[in-house]
Amino acid sequence: MKNPLLLEDKVKETQSEQINVAMRVIADHVRTIAFSIADGQLPSNAKAGYVIRRILRRAVRYGYTFLNQREAFIYRLIPTLVESMGDAYPELRAQQTLIEKVMKEEEESFLRTLETGIKLLDREIQTLPEGGVLKGEVVFTLYDTYGFPLDLTELILREHNMTVDIAGFNVEMAKQKERARNAAAVETADWVVLREGETEFVGYDSYEVKTNILRYRKVKQKNREFYQIVLEKTPFYAEMGGQVGDSGQLDNGQLTIIFDTKRENNLMVHLAEKLPENVNDTFLAKIDVKKRRATQANHSATHIVHEALREVLGKHVEQKGSYVSPDVLRFDFSHFQKMTKDEIHRVEHLANERIRNDFHLQEMRNVPIAEAKKMGAMALFGEKYGETVRVVQFGSSVELCGGTHVRSTGEIGMVRIISESSIAAGIRRIEAITGESVENVIDIQQDIISDLREFFNNSPNLVAAVQKSIEENAELKKQVETFVQEKISEMCDRLIGTQQVQEIHGISGVTVVKRTLTLSPEQIKTLAFMLRNKMPEKLFVAIGSVFDGKPSLTVLLSEDLVTSGLNAANIIRTAAKEIQGGGGGQPFFAQAGGKNAEGIERALEIAVNI
Repeated sequence: MKNPLLLEDKVKETQSEQINVAMRVIADHVRTIAFSIADGQLPSNAKAGYVIRRILRRAVRYGYTFLNQREAFIYRLIPTLVESMGDAYPELRAQQTLIEKVMKEEEESFLRTLETGIKLLDREIQTLPEGGVLKGEVVFTLYDTYGFPLDLTELILREHNMTVDIAGFNVEMAKQKERARNAAAVETADWVVLREGETEFVGYDSYEVKTNILRYRKVKQKNREFYQIVLEKTPFYAEMGGQVGDSGQLDNGQLTIIFDTKRENNLMVHLAEKLPENVNDTFLAKIDVKKRRATQANHSATHIVHEALREVLGKHVEQKGSYVSPDVLRFDFSHFQKMTKDEIHRVEHLANERIRNDFHLQEMRNVPIAEAKKMGAMALFGEKYGETVRVVQFGSSVELCGGTHVRSTGEIGMVRIISESSIAAGIRRIEAITGESVENVIDIQQDIISDLREFFNNSPNLVAAVQKSIEENAELKKQVETFVQEKISEMCDRLIGTQQVQEIHGISGVTVVKRTLTLSPEQIKTLAFMLRNKMPEKLFVAIGSVFDGKPSLTVLLSEDLVTSGLNAANIIRTAAKEIQGGGGGQPFFAQAGGKNAEGIERALEIAVNI
């Protein structure tokens, strides 16, 4: 027989080694993550961002399992890292606040699902033999539902001398991808080529141009058929870089409506419900000018707001995505906390000041990428650019951009931020509107304020008037509740004083309270428990009510009746059929709602005499 003291020493030695490994892993991983975030790469579910997320989640799991860390803690190591390496790598010190905030949010996010996932994995491990293989379906559930990267699950299983069914996991992953493909399945016919050549885009300079069709094909997507048309010359901007595509028409005496323009395999394709009758004709391609002007106003405003955000919040702000349509602009950017009202106002004021300055568009096409960067042009992190780029400048705002823009910022009119929210750890999103849309919103808000002022007798201080009204309403509610409680208490005393003691369900000497009242179910519940407190033995309460047009039943029993075998929930389920309803509860108290108010009396009779 083995010496238990030796076994205990062995366990302690193993635990000590696990703690040492966990500390080394976390120390290594925190450096990797911090430098990545400092370089602009935030955790995400795609590409390099997912690598960072996997590394961080692996470190969190080591802390959770071996260091008993149940709350976010790794971010608290950043000050020590900056103190040690900040002088050699000044970007660490400059981005310290962002790094801490991003890591804290990521840790907290994973910890919310980690415990549940660990418990699931532990249960599965306990069912497996030594050297067992965890089913691919379980591994995929951990990945898809609980955020466990595959390599994290593999690591945990290796610690138990077990492995993962990689083939089964890949099958489940393939099924998910197939479901996604089926949801967006597209059937395309072969291209019908009319002319050879490539499309020339003239949309930076013109809203319309004479052109010919180069090729077309039929497309079927989600039971909808339409055509893709490629033109020789086009003023239509194809959706790219977050900007939606143009719509418009092809005119050769007959109009062919173009409802959208996309970019597919570097081809600008114009989408139409039907083909022109004569596809070999020459057409006047015309975009929807009103839609384009609204879109380009929002796009130019995005550049101006981006610069204002960096001035107000700090140089750590970088664009992480955008969406520009005629109706709204959406801008995603790196920032570690919710913007305050004051910060939003400052960004708006800065942006609108630059709009009023009416900076003219300075556009430089085919600029070598190195030269553009020397000009200070901002590039979208992770975006791939060619050897030459287009540079768009409004005043001090300089960006690499292929989208369409206003001729001068004055055309934007005004910008108003309408929302600010978080979309991921360390990434915020603002939505804004410009021009006519701002006017419409201001009109609506002004009308609401005017209507509210009328409600409050044109009070000069509307906020104070509303606050006073809320406080008065709360006080009145308290008074009403007190009054109702007093009336219910009085009703309780009257009911006790007028009831007869009788035999019920074979039990003698029971006080039966059977009434139809005009009270809410909640008030009847209060009344029933008042009765129970005053008559704790041999009490049977059956009350029906029609409140706000809805019938309800309530049954309450004293504890001794329950002990004798009666069950309020069973009684209510049977009686509620008379009001075409159902309900339930506990053996001593149950309620039910229904549709047929005329069945209340019959339901009460059944409840008492069942």
